[in-house]
Amino acid sequence: MNTTIHNMEQHVSVRDFKDQALSSDTKQQLLRAAQSGSSSNFVQAFSIIEVSDKEIKNEIADITNSAAYVKKTGVFYVFVADLYRQSIMLQNAGKSLKGIENMEALTVATVDATIAGEDMAVAAESMDLGICYIGGVRNDVARIAELLNLPKYTFPVFGMTIGIPNHKNQVKPRMPLENQVSVNKYDVHKFADIEGYDKQIEEYYANRDSNAQAANWTSKNVNFFEEVRRPEVGEFLKRQGFALK
Repeated sequence: MNTTIHNMEQHVSVRDFKDQALSSDTKQQLLRAAQSGSSSNFVQAFSIIEVSDKEIKNEIADITNSAAYVKKTGVFYVFVADLYRQSIMLQNAGKSLKGIENMEALTVATVDATIAGEDMAVAAESMDLGICYIGGVRNDVARIAELLNLPKYTFPVFGMTIGIPNHKNQVKPRMPLENQVSVNKYDVHKFADIEGYDKQIEEYYANRDSNAQAANWTSKNVNFFEEVRRPEVGEFLKRQGFALK
């Protein structure tokens, strides 16, 4: 197994960092890695905002319910699905903005931002750094947009903390391939038969070093999806200029 794949298979979310800022050189390497990912039609429809201002960072930490590891980390970034540049190009060319207002354009920008984030994460972990995605920026997406001065046709998709780990949990067992990979068609029976995986996850949670708990994959998912989360995001996107159709 090559080093890259090995590092990827050792991924864990880190929520306990040393209170030590990353160097400018390290941040530049991470940002260049994020820029290097694939982009649909090379539109590069994402932006990355480093949040260094203490007051802004503290408020984002509270919004995201992740104060302990947003406030004390090497660097904190927010990844933005961004079609603002394209809106300016179209306006300057006297063209309609409908091509960036639809659901497909928003999907392209969201995927671009996500690819950039994962490339940064892989780069960070190759440097023995730890990362944690912060989806909680969408807990109050309108306030995040206000804090970061986001214009129309942008959407803050997630944040990411990167730093030197104090502690890492054991790697969570991933779903068996037969529950997630098929050939030519979706296998509705195998993909939903996760009894064996539930037992594996239950053992993992019961025995991990920190935050041990009685849970399995099914119970985690039921608890998560029984609640309608962040219903205001759709209205925010409409206010940002996206038609969602």
